[in-house]
Amino acid sequence: MCGIVGYIGGEQAAPVLLHGLKRLEYRGYDSAGVAVYNGKAVQVVKSKGRLAVLEGILREEELPGTVGIGHTRWATHGAPSDVNSHPQVSDGGLFAVVHNGIIENYLDIKNHLKRRGVEFVSDTDTEVVAQMLEHYYQGDVLEAIRQVILRVEGSYALGIICASCPEKVYAVRKDSPLIVGLGEGENFIASDVTAILSRTRRVCRLKDGEIAVLEQGRVSFFGPDLEPLEKPAEQVEWDVAAAEKGGYEHFMMKEICEQPEALGKTISPRLREGRVVLDDISLTREEIENFSRVYIVACGTSYHVGAVAKYAFEKLLRLPIEVDVASEFRYRDPVLDERSLVIIISQSGETADTLAALREAKRQGARTLAIVNVVGSTIAAEADDVLYTWAGPEIAVASTKAYSTQLAVIYLIALYMAQETGRLPGEELAGYLKALEALPAQAERCLREKETIQYFASQYFNAHDMYFIGRNVDYAASLEASLKLKEISYIHSEAYTAGELKHGPISLIEEGTLVIAICTCGRLFDKMMSNIREVKARGAVVLGITTEELREKLAQETDCQFCVPATADFMLPSMSILPLQLFAYYAAGMKGCDIDKPRNLAKSVTVE
Repeated sequence: MCGIVGYIGGEQAAPVLLHGLKRLEYRGYDSAGVAVYNGKAVQVVKSKGRLAVLEGILREEELPGTVGIGHTRWATHGAPSDVNSHPQVSDGGLFAVVHNGIIENYLDIKNHLKRRGVEFVSDTDTEVVAQMLEHYYQGDVLEAIRQVILRVEGSYALGIICASCPEKVYAVRKDSPLIVGLGEGENFIASDVTAILSRTRRVCRLKDGEIAVLEQGRVSFFGPDLEPLEKPAEQVEWDVAAAEKGGYEHFMMKEICEQPEALGKTISPRLREGRVVLDDISLTREEIENFSRVYIVACGTSYHVGAVAKYAFEKLLRLPIEVDVASEFRYRDPVLDERSLVIIISQSGETADTLAALREAKRQGARTLAIVNVVGSTIAAEADDVLYTWAGPEIAVASTKAYSTQLAVIYLIALYMAQETGRLPGEELAGYLKALEALPAQAERCLREKETIQYFASQYFNAHDMYFIGRNVDYAASLEASLKLKEISYIHSEAYTAGELKHGPISLIEEGTLVIAICTCGRLFDKMMSNIREVKARGAVVLGITTEELREKLAQETDCQFCVPATADFMLPSMSILPLQLFAYYAAGMKGCDIDKPRNLAKSVTVE
């Protein structure tokens, strides 16, 4: 993995491919390359490092041709190097391949082909695909592709060009996203619509096992057995400007500041006449009342949304809630049946571990509900119901507005289920809906105080360790705050429930250690003050995050305070996370880190 672009048309392919790859830089990568048919053969230029390195080579090395594929690679098999970069080429130079995903049985295939005299040059699993294509090619590229996908195991999105059929680009996918862009006299493939949005808004999304054959003037689709398919095109509605920085230094800051607007788009259309209205889902009162347990399954930032969701659901619905890391869910043999509701959360809708968890839940007969941002994504298509966050494109690798809008959808679902089952008195439900409706304006107010956080970050960005503490939903918020900091600043940080300090973590506190204490839960405030005193007594410096009515008390025990607007208890993480996203951003910037593209990370993790 990580980014794929393909082009066939009337223009020179290399600049088009390079432009598309630049739009995919946010996904994270360690090398890049392009392959173009130059009229005689497939010519490849690739290199370790950033796209600027590849761009410099292309300025020196002529790469003519109107058909090509390109890739930004994030190493999975084989260290980052020029040789391991994509595209990978077959032994005889007939096929060039770009690939996202993992070929799980690549070693068996590689050894099989080596015994037949095929010479391999890279350590990648992708090269086996190129070598297999040439091995099975008997004059029909589609049949060669069919033979390959019959034999490979794992996940893949493949872009392929063949020197014997230079007027075509081929694409096929399984468990890894790939789209086809339909232009005028030109067509595209891409792993993400942002790569081609400046050229076309009409796209077709490939499903598992489907093959696309692109020519300059048309695109044909086939099923796994090469049966012809008709696929409708969809129109991408969001503006090109949404994928640009818009005057901000980094996409991450732009997306932090977009959160009030994103929250409004997610919440407002679903509140009508004092009720939650979720037109996209079909859960009836009887079905909701039949659920005996709710599972919330996700990875990374989305998992931290689940940590908040547990408090909201149990408070509002009095149902037992389990929150699972998706990569562990299916391997622990979860107990599921038709009375289980499994809520799947994924920004991209393509996260491999989360998709596997969804399929396991469906296999065991559970009802599934997906929360995703990308319309038409695999998880959205396979879940029984789906709610979209409507956050717009999120380019920075570290999620910000995805977290906020996913939280908003969680609140909506919990309140909808409580509303439909009558588990909340009307006055109490109305109060929660009013609090939910107020979140966008409160977020905007909170973000106006950026300078306070910027100053505090300037004092502590060189710290080696930081610790976040909280109780209840404040602890859930601290998990995401800690992740944001370590993701982009590379500062070691941990999040602990404040009550657990005395059970071990307090041994880490020494003179000058920075502790960030989230203290927004009024009913637990006094207990948090005791924990803050514990770390202060051992020399810690404490930044406190609280609400305005608690600030005066907090100031007696902490070195610095930041106040957020008060809201319903289970919605407080929507406020407390905002200054801590800013803190991570400013600390990373002061350290000179690559904020939008942190090392070793990818935006959409489409491999297990």
